[in-house]
Amino acid sequence: MAKSFEELQSIATQVRRDILRMVCKANSGHPGGSMSSTDVLTYLYFNQMKHNPATWTREGKGQDMFILSAGHMTPVYYSLLARTGYIPVDELATFRQMGTRLQGHPSVRKNLPGVFQASGSLGQGLSAAAGAALGKKLDGENNFVYCLCGDGESEEGQIWEAGMFAAHHKLDNLIAMTDWNGKQIDGNVDDVAGMGDLAAKWEAWGWNVIVADGHDFQSIAQAFELAAAGKGSGKPTMILFKTEMGHGVDFMAGTHKYHGSVPKPEQLEDALKQLGETPLGDF
Repeated sequence: MAKSFEELQSIATQVRRDILRMVCKANSGHPGGSMSSTDVLTYLYFNQMKHNPATWTREGKGQDMFILSAGHMTPVYYSLLARTGYIPVDELATFRQMGTRLQGHPSVRKNLPGVFQASGSLGQGLSAAAGAALGKKLDGENNFVYCLCGDGESEEGQIWEAGMFAAHHKLDNLIAMTDWNGKQIDGNVDDVAGMGDLAAKWEAWGWNVIVADGHDFQSIAQAFELAAAGKGSGKPTMILFKTEMGHGVDFMAGTHKYHGSVPKPEQLEDALKQLGETPLGDF
């Protein structure tokens, strides 16, 4: 059953709590982009994708698929896998610990439910998603493949090769998303290797392009509705979600500082107070 926007907000708050507690317990990880993409992926997992943890297989037959191209953003990924029933919630406490299934980047080596593709070598996930989308078309399936990219990651040439491939093969069952927070590990994306008009670039490749507010559930819902309506157009869709790195915590918001570093213990306490508690409860 679809969640209300109020319910989604509560879930997203809990996911952000999970993210912070996971990375701080491990004293490593990538909270910034995880927090900027939380609202988008919360909507995707609870209201958009057709998926079922009970019948999940890595082949993805008969279900929608999600591939995290920006593979360093596992904290949000693992939290949502737990909160939607793929893995036990208390397993989140093992993030980045020795022997865990919850490695720093998604791995298929230990058959982690919900993970279709190992990722983390930036730029490769969209290629895998395009291949999966083509496979579904060849098999006559009516399901979508979703893929989340980072805007810093989009400086990688393989992203553009995948974009060209998907357009050429008319993969209108592929819905890609960009966490467009304007930050990457070394600073502002525009300062590192500015990409100019990102929407115009994707349109030039022959993609449907939608720009939306990645922190407003109404805008997110409308974007996914438009994207799904593109089925039959012969064009893949890219949703550029405008977001804020570290969204939800004042000292983390809008800075690249927490791309790959974690708050200190006293900062964690402050951050959790800012977010507030939810009925779902912490792991």
